[in-house]
Formats: sequence, structure tokens, C-alpha cells
Amino acid sequence: MERVNARSRILTGLLLVLVLFWLFSSLQDDQNELRYDEFVGAVQDGQVESVRVRGQALDGELTDEAGGETFSTTLPSQVVAGTQGQILTLMQDNNVEQNYEPEGDGFLPLLATFALPLLLFVGLFWFLNRQARGQMGGLGQIGKSTAKVYKPHEPATRFADVAGYEEVKQEVQEVVAFLREPDRFRKAGAEVPKGMLLVGPPGTGKTLLARATAGEAGVPFITVTGSDFMEMFVGVGASRVRDLFKTARASAPCIIFIDELDSIGRKRGAGLGGGHDEREQTLNQMLGEIDGFEGSEGVVIMAATNRPDVLDPALQRPGRFDRQIVVPLPTLEERDEILHVHAKGKPLGEDVDLRTLARGTPGMAGADLKNLINEAALIAVRGGSDVIRMRDLEQARERQTIGRERASLRLDEEEKRAVAYHEGGHALAAFLEAEADPVYKVTVLPVGMALGVTTQLPIDERHIYLRSWLDARLKVMLGGRAAELVILGQPTTGGQHDLVQATKLARAIVREFGMGRLGPVGYGDNQQVFLGEELARGHEYSDRTAELIDEEVRQILINALQETVDVFTDLRAGLDAMAELLVEKESLTGEEALEAVRGALTPEQRGLLRGRASVTETSESVRDRVPVGAA
Repeated sequence: MERVNARSRILTGLLLVLVLFWLFSSLQDDQNELRYDEFVGAVQDGQVESVRVRGQALDGELTDEAGGETFSTTLPSQVVAGTQGQILTLMQDNNVEQNYEPEGDGFLPLLATFALPLLLFVGLFWFLNRQARGQMGGLGQIGKSTAKVYKPHEPATRFADVAGYEEVKQEVQEVVAFLREPDRFRKAGAEVPKGMLLVGPPGTGKTLLARATAGEAGVPFITVTGSDFMEMFVGVGASRVRDLFKTARASAPCIIFIDELDSIGRKRGAGLGGGHDEREQTLNQMLGEIDGFEGSEGVVIMAATNRPDVLDPALQRPGRFDRQIVVPLPTLEERDEILHVHAKGKPLGEDVDLRTLARGTPGMAGADLKNLINEAALIAVRGGSDVIRMRDLEQARERQTIGRERASLRLDEEEKRAVAYHEGGHALAAFLEAEADPVYKVTVLPVGMALGVTTQLPIDERHIYLRSWLDARLKVMLGGRAAELVILGQPTTGGQHDLVQATKLARAIVREFGMGRLGPVGYGDNQQVFLGEELARGHEYSDRTAELIDEEVRQILINALQETVDVFTDLRAGLDAMAELLVEKESLTGEEALEAVRGALTPEQRGLLRGRASVTETSESVRDRVPVGAA
């Protein structure tokens, strides 16, 4: 269809060009332009056969002896005004045929003078309007709202389709009940919140929850993105806001959903050099429209953002978006439910354990988990498998978290051994710390930007961290550097990322958590100037305090590294055994790594291994196969 339309437009354009060419060519004859004195001389010489006179314009034809060509000339004004009779007498004496026509006669000259430029202007305006229609809905529709309106029951999504988030669903149940039975609320004199702001990281399902709310209530769902209000023309955003709320009132009861509210709802007057006038005008119009209707009208506004810190305070005051609902990253149980939802209908192998996969994906949102399942399916197809195996899911998880395995990068034996000791150091440090997360996998295969990876899986969700857990985490981070110092006698460049992360954690312990020698004092990060803060705002502490913070961070890292080096020196036999097995097999499970270490140690040394290896098959109680402190 698009090809036919393009072809018809091309043919229409060619036809228009041909018509214009014919009109202009018909107006121009192959005539020689003669000066008046040349014309008089030709008449006197008897070379003019006939002439046609239209006011001052005169054209004619020469005799055959003179070539028979056509010519044109213009009579001087003084000839036309006073002495035209002389030239007429001259032409009569020389037997020149004379024809006279009224001045300005003829349709084509009139068309060329007036109608044709008007036609070209109208055609140009039509072309511009047609081009704009594909981008902005036409010049006449530029001020109209671009929101999509879904009719009642069109959003087929229900709360049952949203895995987890039971608390969030309970928050919006009032809206669903109000939209279903508004009379019951009116009788009690109750009003539901005008606006509900969904706040959470990207990919947590804020849009899905809003769509499910409309589906449960069975009302029209009007969705628009914050950036849709902004255009190249001044005043378009405010006009579209007015049209949006006009459409909502006509469709009441309904739900308006504004995605990415922070694109138009940023703090007014923030940043260097003032604010954005068009965006602030759009925001002002939206605030006025929200205040302009009552909650009893049946219009509920839902909005979503992952940057609530940049929103203008006027948006979040009571009477506007006065209910803020946090949609956090899913917990372990919720990740397990989300994985089952996205794995439904897909062929899974018998070895697939989605519970274990959920434990290995902390911090992933629903969109990440959906992409993980799809990536695993693609890996299975590339591997020639008809079902999704656990190894495909693990490879997809590693690809999403740390990068794709680089099969083209091959390490020589010396480099592989150095990497094996480095990764073995991370694993051994985790085996020594009772509060460290269990080791799941150790590999010396290059993945992403890393030459090797040690993976730990938490047993359960953590929401608060003890200082002892943070210290254990630091020792695991520095375990690779400690193993290098014990075995190689010098550090390598492989621990660069570990040092950055360890320094960041140690600085947070001292400056943000108040767990250092400075006492229970927390110094948060400085606010950005583009969020309306002051440009010349410095540290919240003195330079002397900054020196103390730097010194204590350095001391914490040095102590953690030295303690780890001292223990590794005593347990070198276990570190050597694990590294040798890792060089041979290139990849070990947590259990295999722990058994290699335990097999090379004495019974007394085994008592130091208070850490754990993660299980391969997870039971309902999530118990570790290797108990704590097993000897």
C-alpha cells in the first residue's frame, strides 16, 4: 500500500511539472526581439509581412525574402501617445498587413500572471501540511493531545498478570473500587486521591501496574508520555495539556497515565542560567488543570517516574499527586514468581531451577528477568538445543551481569595460573568468612572485561547490613590481591576493579554509615547544581575532616588486606589445590572449590572454613548442602 501511494505521488508530481512546462512554453514563441529603430528600418525596406498590435506590444512576421521569421518589439510611449499615426502610415505605404487586439486579452497571460502563482502557493502549503501530518498529525492538529485512548476493557492486563507487588496492588485497590462504584464513595463524602505517583527504578513494571489498574476497573485508559507535550512550537505543550484533560472529562470515569513525568515536571528555575520557559509553561498548565477538577468527577491521574528527586515540589503537594507509591526492585520471592510468569509456555529442561536463578539475580527488575529468559532461549537455539537448559540460563545471567564470554581470548599457562590464584583468593576469602555469601561458581574463562569471575549467591534478601558483614565483604573483594601477594609476591593489574569497589565500600562505611573512628556522623553526597542546588556549594565538612576520612578509609583497606594475607599464608596448601584444579577444569562449582580446599588442609585448618558453598539444587528451606564449619 505504501509503495502504491509513493508511486501515485511521483506520477502526480511529474504530471504537474509537465503541465507547468507546457503553460510556460506556450507563452513563449521563438521570436526575435527587435529594437524600434530596427523595426522601422525593416518596414522601410519592405521586409515586414504582417504585424499584430496590442497597446505598446507589437509582434509580426518577416517576408520570405527576409527569412520568414517572427519578431516582436515594443512601441515607445511617445509613439503610442502622439505620433502613432506616422508608423501606421509607414506600414500602409509598405503594404504591411495590420491586426489590432485589445490590450491584456488572452486567458493564458492572465493565468500566468495571477492564477499560476496562487496555485503554486496552495500546492506548497498542501505539501508542507502533508509532510507535517506524518510527524505531528498535521499543522491543524499540532495543538491537539497525542495521547492514546484505550476503550473500556481494552487493556486486557489484570492484577493477576502482574507477579508479586502485593502491597502496591493494595495501594491502588481504592482507585479501582472508586471507579467501579463511585456512588458509594459520594454518599460517604469520601474522595480518592486525584493523583498517584508510581516511583521506582526502570523496568519494575510501573506502566504495567497502571494498565492493570485500568483493566481491573473497566474504564477508559488514556496514556501519554511526558515528552509528547514538548514540540518545536511555543505554547504547544500547554495546548496539549488542555486538550488531554478535556478528553479525560469527556471520557470520565477514566484513568490518565503520564509516563516519564520528570521530562516536564522538573524543578522550575533549576540549573545554570534559569529554566526552560516552554517546559515550565507546560508544567504550570498541568498544575492548573489538576486543580481545575474535583475528585468526584471520576478522573484519576497516574504518573510514573524513576527520578522523584528532580520533580517540582508543587506536583507532590496535597491535592495533586498526593499519594506516592514506591515500586521497588523485586524481592527473591517476587523474582521467583516473575521468572515463572515469563517462563510459562517455554520448553524448560529438567535441570532448570528457577529458584536458584532467582537467588542469582538480585537487583534485577522485571524487564531484566524477561530479557534474561529470552536471551537464554536464544542461546539454547544457537547451541542446537530444543529446550532451555540451566547452563543456558546461567550463561544468559552472566552475559547480563558481567558480559559475554570471550571465546576468542586465550590466556597462556602463566596468565591462566595467575588468574586462577586471583579468583581462588576471592573464593577462599568467602570460605573463611561466616557472613559472606555462599560461593556459587569460580571460573578462569574471560567474561566481559574480566579475565575470570567468582560468583556468589545470597541465601536470602538483605535489607540491613551489620559492620561484620561489611568487613567480610571487604575481605572477599581484596581476596584476589591477597592471593597474588602470597603466591606471586607482587600484585597484578587484574585487581583494579576490586580495588575501586572496595574503596567505595570503605568510604561509605566511614562517611555515610558513621561506622568509623569519626563517630556517628554521616556526610552525604553533594546535590547536583542542575537539581536547583547552589553552584558554589562545597563539602559539608572541613578539609581537616576530609583528610581524616581519607586516612581512615586507607587504614581499613590496609587492615583488611593484611588480615587476609596472614590467613592465606597459613592456608596456602588449600589455595594451591583449588588453583591447580581451576587451571585444569577452567570452571568449578562452589562445592568443587570448597572440597578442593578442604582436601588439602589439616583437620585443625578446616575449622577455619566457616563460609559456605552454594547449593546446586535448592530445597524449600534453602539449606546449604555443605554445613557451616564442616570439618
